[in-house]
Amino acid sequence: MRLSPAPALDPSLAGSLVLLHLAVVAGGLALLASASVSASGLESVRCRLQGTPRPPAFSQDGDFVIGGVFSIHYYLNTLDHSYTSLPEPLQCTGRMDSRELRFSRAMVFAVEEINNSSDLLPGVTLGYQVYDSCSSVPMAVKVAVQLANGLDPMFDTGEQCSGSATVTAIVGESASTPTISMLRIIGPFGIPQVSHFSTCACLSDKKQYPTFFRTIPSDQFQAAALANLIRHFGWTWIGAVRSDSDYGNNGMAAFLQAAQEEGICVEYSEAFSRTNPLSRVQWVADVIRSSTAQVVVAFVASGDMRILLEEMERLPSPPRQWIGSETWVTDPDMLRFRLFAGAIGFGIQRSVIPGLRDFLLDLSPQKVSNSPLLTEFWEGAFGCRLRTGTSSTGVGVEEKVCDGSEDIQQLQTPYTDTSQLRVTNMVYKAVYAIAHAIHSIVCEERENSTVKCNKNLNVKPTQVLERLRRVNFSRNGYQVSFDANGDPVATYELVNWQIRESGNMEFVTVGRYDASLPPDQRFDMEREITWVKNSTQVPVSVCSESCPPGTRKAVQKGKPVCCYDCIQCADGEISNNTDSSDCLICPEEYWPNAERDLCILKPVEFLSFHEVLGIILTACSVVGACLAIATATVFYRHRTSAIVRANNSELSFLLLFSLALCFLCSLTFIGRPSEWSCMLRHTAFGITFVLCISCVLGKTIVVLMAFRATLPGSNVMKWFGPPQQRLTVVSFTFVQALICTLWLVLSPPFPIKNLTTYKEKIILECDVGSAIGFWAVLGYIGLLSLLCFVLAFLARKLPDNFNEAKFITFSMLIFCAVWITFIPAYVSSPGKLTVAVEIFAIITSSFGLFFLLFVPKCFIILFRPEKNTKKHLMEKTSNDKRY
Repeated sequence: MRLSPAPALDPSLAGSLVLLHLAVVAGGLALLASASVSASGLESVRCRLQGTPRPPAFSQDGDFVIGGVFSIHYYLNTLDHSYTSLPEPLQCTGRMDSRELRFSRAMVFAVEEINNSSDLLPGVTLGYQVYDSCSSVPMAVKVAVQLANGLDPMFDTGEQCSGSATVTAIVGESASTPTISMLRIIGPFGIPQVSHFSTCACLSDKKQYPTFFRTIPSDQFQAAALANLIRHFGWTWIGAVRSDSDYGNNGMAAFLQAAQEEGICVEYSEAFSRTNPLSRVQWVADVIRSSTAQVVVAFVASGDMRILLEEMERLPSPPRQWIGSETWVTDPDMLRFRLFAGAIGFGIQRSVIPGLRDFLLDLSPQKVSNSPLLTEFWEGAFGCRLRTGTSSTGVGVEEKVCDGSEDIQQLQTPYTDTSQLRVTNMVYKAVYAIAHAIHSIVCEERENSTVKCNKNLNVKPTQVLERLRRVNFSRNGYQVSFDANGDPVATYELVNWQIRESGNMEFVTVGRYDASLPPDQRFDMEREITWVKNSTQVPVSVCSESCPPGTRKAVQKGKPVCCYDCIQCADGEISNNTDSSDCLICPEEYWPNAERDLCILKPVEFLSFHEVLGIILTACSVVGACLAIATATVFYRHRTSAIVRANNSELSFLLLFSLALCFLCSLTFIGRPSEWSCMLRHTAFGITFVLCISCVLGKTIVVLMAFRATLPGSNVMKWFGPPQQRLTVVSFTFVQALICTLWLVLSPPFPIKNLTTYKEKIILECDVGSAIGFWAVLGYIGLLSLLCFVLAFLARKLPDNFNEAKFITFSMLIFCAVWITFIPAYVSSPGKLTVAVEIFAIITSSFGLFFLLFVPKCFIILFRPEKNTKKHLMEKTSNDKRY
């Protein structure tokens, strides 16, 4: 096209000329003004069309005209421009979409139904101009400018340009990208556009597209619905393909964002278009075939999807579960791809439009021949030509001529299929929405309930635009209204491709989705889904298998968060849910079970009377006490015998009593620790052992004093007689009792739960309270033992047979060895073994004293009575020269 030269214009026209120039360059039809300007300004403007107008596919005059734009053909004929002559008119080419033809015919049906209505626009005739955009932006722009300017190429009559559009509103387009292009042209003129199939969420932006409305929900709702659907079936690892267009790119972006919020990962996201080279489509198909994701989400336009499915059928891939957007998943033409049975997706609600099927099938050869578009459809459907010569489909003269026997009633095409009226109803509602908007402008209700309409009223598109925002009506049971963004309430049906018993593949509604309901009520399953390969088992599509309770997910390096390894929870941690990201730390007194999915109370451990070790130690303690009592009984019965009298019977009985207490005090260390048992065990142990050592020390001093008394002139025994012996024992014991009393008053032992020695169990034990008090008690015992050992060592070589010093020396040696080794063993032994070590030291040292000090005497008393005489005891050793 070229622009006619124009004289200088008033600056107020400059902006309009720039916009019109852009429209011409885009391939559209524009009005340019040539003006003659006098000194006083602009006197007259004459308008002339630039370029060749495109005739509508269907048209009808009326008082108010509605435009319609549909993607009836798939391609636009591509031409090389030489820029030296006017380009050829734009022409559609390629296959016809009979479903889109049904959409356009549904618009014609709706207009005629309104014209015959006595309630809506009575006495007013609506006209229409329906165009084919060829699914392309250039043709959509051309049609948009043409709808705004009019058709008549003859304006060179001196008439002034009116500046008003020839249509009050436009229905269409079927795709988002051409719709956006049209809005850039007609939007500034305030012409409302109501789309039946443009779902791009971007079109809800009223700042960019203030004149746009739609009767189909936005992809924003569909994207959220698809993400909810995928999450509902537990798919976390999916593939994604999209049309490389505003519809595909924006829809997929919204879906990916919703999927991310649902924790869904995408292995790949590929874009393509039917205008791409075949190699690009093959590349996308190969990506799908080689992927590990079993579920593929396709946000693809019908024309693009058809090409992809054809490529997938050419070289079949492993079974994939297809999830489709409403554009292709309810397209009847797709049902021929039987390999993809089991596909699911959201579609517009199925509806019923009374009378539409009869209207669509009311096509006689004569009526068809009057429309080039219907002629092309007829010839393509029946494989014949209506006229001699070349048919509209480009078939030569050899093709057979239609003879009138063709029966459209028997034709099985998307055009004649009215069992799945989904998007068709969106066209129907769009026409009625525009009609209701015009009705509210030109009609008023009289007092007698009659409606009077003024068809001569000059209705501007901006008035229709304003009234469309307030439209709210019901038609055939379906509510029609628009929100602030020009969108309707989002309701979908979940559609499943199922092969029926007849062998035909059909659309089956298996669920519903209503975005107006609360989130937990939006999705409703109504019947069982048939999945890929005609299976009733839900496919599994995950990058990694679910981590069972007791484990946590660890993301694999360099991969999405859905690809992870299952790591067992660490000690002290659990996870009680599947696919836990983190393990939970059990409370302090709890520990995981073997499966690490539940925190259970830690077992409480202490040295019990019922366990083997406790029974053995108890038995040893009781046996020791019984032996001490039995020995005391023997000594009492033979108290007048020489050996008993010679060994200081009073201290011997006291020593046996203290040994019995030493044996028995070990029992306080066994059993569940309590506040009283903790205080008793250490103090009883400390006092009884000091009493025992004090008695031994007294006996050692008596031995030394006795030998000193045998020396001539010595009266030392009167200074260490029985009273002094008793005082020595009481004094030494009193000191230990004083230490224990201070210990109990200042910082007594107390029971504690030891949670640090073992992580998996609780050790009940006694804390010594004051470490100084504890070691003071042991230290005092050790001091007395050392003193006793030294004295006994000094008296070990005294000659007479009644001399006990050597036995005392060995007993103290054993006693000291036991308690010296006790210290490191006590410190290093864990848990209840600490108590066992202490009991073992008490019993061992007690038995050492008992066996060395009393067993030899008992043996003589019971088995060698001949030696239990004063004469035998007074015998001197043969090697002693002093006596």
